[in-house]
Amino acid sequence: MITFSGVSKKFGDKTVIWSLDINILKGEIVGFLGPNGAGKTTTMRLMLGYLRPAAGRIRIGGSDPESERLEVSRKAGYLPENNPLWVEMKVFEYLEFVARMKDVPPGEAVPAAVKSCGLAEVLTMPIEQLSRGYKQRVGMAAAIINDPEILILDEPTSGLDPVEQEKIRGMIRSYRRKKTVIISTHVLSEVEEMCSRVVIISRGRVVYDGSVPKKKGALSSIFKKKISA
Repeated sequence: MITFSGVSKKFGDKTVIWSLDINILKGEIVGFLGPNGAGKTTTMRLMLGYLRPAAGRIRIGGSDPESERLEVSRKAGYLPENNPLWVEMKVFEYLEFVARMKDVPPGEAVPAAVKSCGLAEVLTMPIEQLSRGYKQRVGMAAAIINDPEILILDEPTSGLDPVEQEKIRGMIRSYRRKKTVIISTHVLSEVEEMCSRVVIISRGRVVYDGSVPKKKGALSSIFKKKISA
């Protein structure tokens, strides 16, 4: 579903992604780990066509995000780390707007997303009045509103309280084998709990790509070893 073949990215004279080779299969939930500045968000933006690679080939569900960006936007839902929302809109207004932008019938898509993300009790509230947890749920609803095959989630539980973190994790677990999901996170326990596979990136390179170890503490040891190598 997601393929990177020799992908590099530069900003000016600085190379931030070095010849990435990644192949993510349908139905996988993959944890994307790395220290700050490792290149995780840049890699996600390359997947969506927000950035153009300096070299290499990217395919998202068989489509090129550079030349077929609209097609990729139909196949992939994205929740960025800063979760930009039009906060002056009410929840149902915003979700209806997103549905129309993604060319899906709001009458069908909005109720399904609302149910999945637990938003029924705040539908008529302005987004600016919501808690951080509910705002994140609105962002998740917008990402899944067109029932995409692929979900790309950048730090989806960052800054949430434990209750809201678990609700977001529960949503993500429910997509197992139904959607291909990539989760960028700094929380190793989230990867151990939700993911079957982990990709660790450090200084713009993949330094580990494999199954999530079952032994407690093993992922932490792998992470520390790989990013310090």
